Amino acid sequence: MTTRAKALLATALEIDAATLPDDASIATLEAWDSLAHLRLVQALEAALGRELPAEHIFAIASLADVAAVLEGRPLAATA
Repeated sequence: MTTRAKALLATALEIDAATLPDDASIATLEAWDSLAHLRLVQALEAALGRELPAEHIFAIASLADVAAVLEGRPLAATA
């Protein structure tokens, strides 16, 4: 997993990136609530310099998805 994706997600969740597992997801992290998701989306949009399409915003559910967005790869849920 990319360090950048991990750092963005950890910041949004307000946790230490070192404690974030590579298989982190909404289902496994209590801190990943709606407010944290909003912070994550804002951070991703700032990093990319553009707004994310709504389908991407709702499809992001794991650290792997965060990395895919940053790398311009399709998300599994939107492919």
